[in-house]
Amino acid sequence: MWILIGSFLGLMLLGLPVAVAMAAASLVYILVSGSVPDLVLAQRMIAGAESFPLLAVPFFILAGNLMNIAGVTGRIYNFAIALVGWMRGGLGQVNIIGSVIFSGMSGTAIADAAGLGTIEIKAMKDHGYSTEFSVGVTAASATLGPIIPPSLPFVIYGMMANVSIGALFLAGVIPGVLMTVFMMATVAIHARRNQWGSDMVFDWRRLGAASVEIVVVLCFPLAVWLMTQAGVSVNWAISIALLVLLAADWHFDFSAVMALMTPVILIGGMTLGWFTPTEAAVAAVLWSLFLGLVRYRSMTLRSLAKATLDTVETTASVLFIVTAASIFAWLLTASQAAQIMSDTILGFTDNKWVFLLLANLLILFVGCFIDTIAAITILVPILLPIVLKLGIDPLHFGLVMVLNLMIGLLHPPLGMVLFVLARVAKLSVERTTMAILPWLVPLFAALIAITYVPEITLWLPRAMGLGR
Repeated sequence: MWILIGSFLGLMLLGLPVAVAMAAASLVYILVSGSVPDLVLAQRMIAGAESFPLLAVPFFILAGNLMNIAGVTGRIYNFAIALVGWMRGGLGQVNIIGSVIFSGMSGTAIADAAGLGTIEIKAMKDHGYSTEFSVGVTAASATLGPIIPPSLPFVIYGMMANVSIGALFLAGVIPGVLMTVFMMATVAIHARRNQWGSDMVFDWRRLGAASVEIVVVLCFPLAVWLMTQAGVSVNWAISIALLVLLAADWHFDFSAVMALMTPVILIGGMTLGWFTPTEAAVAAVLWSLFLGLVRYRSMTLRSLAKATLDTVETTASVLFIVTAASIFAWLLTASQAAQIMSDTILGFTDNKWVFLLLANLLILFVGCFIDTIAAITILVPILLPIVLKLGIDPLHFGLVMVLNLMIGLLHPPLGMVLFVLARVAKLSVERTTMAILPWLVPLFAALIAITYVPEITLWLPRAMGLGR
């Protein structure tokens, strides 16, 4: 056990990438112990990537990239301005609402920070907001990406913990709303303290137009349900409703109706059993292509090729981490390291609330040093047996784990959102870190609420018949 963990930590301290450190530590353990055949290294790494749910990873990444180049991010931003730009600290509120909407499309915090973040930070600076405040609110709102469905970390956690990915997606809805409320309240406090006004003149027509778009989107599932109740088949009901929606969008030229339909299609389709989470990722890509090539006609073959190459690069990176973490996690189990760690934690406490506190501290610490996907793959085999033994719902624990790791993305030394925003805002990593620190308050408040009030997470999956 100490050979495996010690070599991993040593390689990390030497500055090796986390995936390389895990693969090399696993190889060192196999060579030194002699208890595991060399061939197992390759077999377990291949087995780690040979999973149907993992097919969702490249498709969700591609969908996020396509949304960024299809002009969807700009339309989402303009819609958010119409909806909340008239509030005090308006562009701060716009930043958060824009991230909520984009979260229902991309599933990753980095896509949110790199896509919407570029637009948001520039607009806020142009309206007189400090660079630090602009970066802080953008970083905090980017953490919504993997909480509000769809979510790449939920796909990995569901695969590792053998939990329904659809149930995990539903479990993230109410926590995502709670985090949004906390962040919007934080912007309001800053606005009141600094005597900020609104950034846009209140306009009933603009607000009314945005409200109409929301109503149009909500009418889609309602129309489908009414037609099915009248005896129309589900496929025909969806086709008719979609054709009517397309005709209305082309005639009235709505700003963001088709973009807002993305989370409706994904969540509705998975909830009603029309497609699995993996198939939902494909549906997101097809919808993105339709918007970019047909509806908005903003996507060129050159930009499409670039988005595809970016997706290949990101997917290769993610899957390399998954394969390396798979052999590392398997050896943790095979060497009894996971069992020893579990017994040590259970020997310290058998109270689930104390355990959740310790788990939060551990995951927060790990999230500052290890990539999100790798952290999930390593920690689930260690912590899940304790979770089940203490009677904690694995759906609830999945939300706790992912939110902790999202907060880790805002911290040095490995916080990817931190580095992305430092580059976008042209700030040093040190100044970016200081800008983000005040925004940890609403994130930690949401984390405490989600950790110690399980119904925030579990109510919706249970209401939809997917929870325990």
